[in-house]
Amino acid sequence: MNFSFLTDHWQMFAHGAWVTLKLSFFGVILGTLLGIFLALLRLSGVWVAKAVSSAYVEIIRGTPLFVQILLIYYGLTEFGINMSAFMAGVVALTVNSSAYMAEVFRGGIEAIDKGQTEAARSLGMPRGMTMYHIVLPQAFRNMLPAIGNEFIIIIKDSSLVSTVGIAELLYNARTIQGSLFLTFEPLLVVSACYFIMTFTLSKLLGALERKLRTR
Repeated sequence: MNFSFLTDHWQMFAHGAWVTLKLSFFGVILGTLLGIFLALLRLSGVWVAKAVSSAYVEIIRGTPLFVQILLIYYGLTEFGINMSAFMAGVVALTVNSSAYMAEVFRGGIEAIDKGQTEAARSLGMPRGMTMYHIVLPQAFRNMLPAIGNEFIIIIKDSSLVSTVGIAELLYNARTIQGSLFLTFEPLLVVSACYFIMTFTLSKLLGALERKLRTR
């Protein structure tokens, strides 16, 4: 195997890794915020909100991310909505991540002892304040491993956005494959880059989880 191509093309892998991290970061952060909103809708007493949220979660979880990317990037143009490939990638990852995060947060919120909520309400604390100050902080601490796992999944799944021309890791690797007529080595480099990112993230999240447990 010959990896001498890295001397002249390492910048492409570095740029691709940076794009991958940006896609994953925005996808998880926005997906988490939307997921919290969807979880609260599913836990509300309004049946319409519960039905809409449940339908959204089931549809998104029941369809492939690849199809969602194509629908957002190409399908929305039929309705006059045109967005850049990067923005379409962020939207697709956000939509996909939010459905899974909604279930994570719903489970985490339901796992909190209801006695705490009832105690807060008996002290006159409004429902929204109770959720914000008491329930969500504890739920977030319990769900941190699941959130970190979703981040790692999104980093790996972001390779699918290369199909719409985003110059992330896999896209750049394929470009190098075509220009240098290499098949195996660029994919090994990409695999190493993904491993470094996900391994580093898992260790950082593990350290954060242990720090939160000591508080």
